[in-house]
Amino acid sequence: MTRHPTDRPPVSFERRDVLRAGGAGVLGAALAGTGLGAHAQAWPSRPVTVVVPFPPGGGTDAFARPLFAWMSKQMGQQVVIDNRGGAGGNLGAAVSAKAAPDGYNWFMGAVHHTIAPSIYPKLDYSLTNDFIPVALISNVPQVIVVNPQKVPVKDLKEFLAYLRANPAKLTYGSAGNGSSHHLAGELFKSQTKTFITHIPYRGAGPALQDLIGGQVDIMFDGLGSSATHIKSGRLRPLAVAAQKRAPGFPDIPTSVEAGVPTYQVATWYGLWAPKGTPKEAIDRMNAELKAAFASKEIRDAWTGLGSEIPTLTGSAFGDFVNAETARWAAVVKAGNIKMD
Repeated sequence: MTRHPTDRPPVSFERRDVLRAGGAGVLGAALAGTGLGAHAQAWPSRPVTVVVPFPPGGGTDAFARPLFAWMSKQMGQQVVIDNRGGAGGNLGAAVSAKAAPDGYNWFMGAVHHTIAPSIYPKLDYSLTNDFIPVALISNVPQVIVVNPQKVPVKDLKEFLAYLRANPAKLTYGSAGNGSSHHLAGELFKSQTKTFITHIPYRGAGPALQDLIGGQVDIMFDGLGSSATHIKSGRLRPLAVAAQKRAPGFPDIPTSVEAGVPTYQVATWYGLWAPKGTPKEAIDRMNAELKAAFASKEIRDAWTGLGSEIPTLTGSAFGDFVNAETARWAAVVKAGNIKMD
């Protein structure tokens, strides 16, 4: 039986992904500015858990860790990152859907979770019925990255020529079947009439490690998780799948500039709460998120990861999620995309 985040036994500091809190005095000042009632002032009175439904090292982690480390200091309580990878992000979502709606359990999902309903015939959760949309956390373009030791190309034009000269030779890794990485790869193949073998992993982190190690050749990745490896030179970016260049990465051309204008894919991450979570806790969480996104530390981090600063919260974020779900359902249907 799958345990809920709140059911898990204590784990030592060395083994647990805990973001230590500090500055308890900030808590009172933050509450004073929210205008919330007495119940909100009691939150958080103990550590808060955020389920990240992918293994460490992926794009979700890249944004979750600096954000919740910053918020831990502000709130005077630690935020525990609970990595629950598996099933393309669906395992962690199912765990979160059944977590206690007490304001101490949150779910940081991604675009993958708006793709899942059109890919999987049956899910153990409903993003619409089991969760309350809280806020968009980040929105970054996908980037085509290659292992420079395995794929001897400098740009997207050379890459396409290499693919056509070597049909069925190259492989691309993804965060799992039905993930945005998977669909982005299939969309690219369809639009460019090329063939690359898909290799699914249990998250972007493991896929990236194998890309760097040369076990796979390519990834259609969220810029946030590839950013560090691009800067180190371990991965070579060919193009971002967008109309405009990404913040913090002005040297990477867009897919439009590179000659594939229809190939535009974004990877975004969002925060949800289990249905039934008190409004006061959600309001306080949004107040803390707003403060975080106004800070220089988080703004600089987001720019370094290629993301714009998000502004969508509550029902506006919910509308965005619904639109993304419909968009990806149309892509899956039009492309006749099947599970591997």
